[in-house]
Amino acid sequence: MKMEEGGVCAAKGFWAAGVEAGVKYQNRKDMALIYSERPCVCAGTFTTNVVKAAPVLWDKALVENSAPVRAVVVNSGIANACTGEEGMACCKKEAEAAAVALGIPTDSVLIGSTGVIGMQMPIDRLTAGIARLAEEKENSVSAAQRAAEAIMTTDTVSKQAAVSFTAGGKTVTMGGMCKGSGMIHPNMCTMLAFVTCDAAISEELLKKAVKESVDETYNMISVDGDTSTNDTFLFLANGMAGNPEITEENEDYEAFKEALRCINTTLAKKLAGDGEGATALVEVQVKGAKSREDARLLGKSVICSSLTKAAIFGHDANWGRILCALGYSGADFDPGKVELFFQGSAGCIQIYKEGKAADYSEEKAARLLSEKEVTILVDMHMGEESATAWGCDLSYDYVKINADYRS
Repeated sequence: MKMEEGGVCAAKGFWAAGVEAGVKYQNRKDMALIYSERPCVCAGTFTTNVVKAAPVLWDKALVENSAPVRAVVVNSGIANACTGEEGMACCKKEAEAAAVALGIPTDSVLIGSTGVIGMQMPIDRLTAGIARLAEEKENSVSAAQRAAEAIMTTDTVSKQAAVSFTAGGKTVTMGGMCKGSGMIHPNMCTMLAFVTCDAAISEELLKKAVKESVDETYNMISVDGDTSTNDTFLFLANGMAGNPEITEENEDYEAFKEALRCINTTLAKKLAGDGEGATALVEVQVKGAKSREDARLLGKSVICSSLTKAAIFGHDANWGRILCALGYSGADFDPGKVELFFQGSAGCIQIYKEGKAADYSEEKAARLLSEKEVTILVDMHMGEESATAWGCDLSYDYVKINADYRS
């Protein structure tokens, strides 16, 4: 497997664009397009929030009906959530506009939206933006970058990744982009993510691979504990690599899954590290758990602990908060067996063992916690299972950003 450039344009036959449409923001790109030269097999996962945005309902219907996909149109600024029948009508009008502009079927167009909940969409600006997207689409690194920038809201950086691998003697390429900074929480997570690939793969195996990968990556991150109305992950595969179709769980399928795991892990970590107001990416590695489910519960509990996140922001080795979060996770364990460590580029120190504080330097712990990437290692000594979760610290700026988000 090899890292590549190009995001959603890295794979053969995929084009992208990003434009300023004035949906809500001024003087910044706010609409993006992903377009495939050929129909795509598609898989997706969506928010588990009972309150689902109109684009989520639109996309779920198309994905569940196995509709061949040719394009995805995304806007930022307004979420098109809690907008009633008008919101669903807007999705239809967007898809119709894209169908005309691109010369493709209406039911081959997926829709994504992110931003403020409750505002109605300015359909005239959206349709005008779609026409511009169709005109300006390119198969290039710069076009992928413009698309990644156009889906940002409170994100401070755009987020992309791409890899290539071999399947059936052919080079297959996979690339993606995502957005998300606040309202991020495990349970499909709160974000938009789109991955394109030129592999030929059956819909059945694609959906299986996507579900497993999302559970291991996006569902293991948290910024603030809020699960959104608009969470969407979409995977499009157009088969243009020319590999024999992957229809069995063989060596090619394992290579495909490894590439997907790499893309989604990279994007998930970018989401966690760019949490609103964050100063550090926090990784929690749990090993020695009795079960896979216990390992996931333990990791997510620590990463979701506001007190732990605040302690990391303050560079305070307050390990009691970590033990507390493990204790209310729902997993059963013996606290006397647990070992805790802090790890960073400056080294690794043990902070807890045998039911009490280890002999460690508070000064060294503070140095580790002041790094841009902080790792908390948790050894439960209860079994053989492991899991990893990602999040960020909790700073003053998180409140500032969200206190005036609508304005």
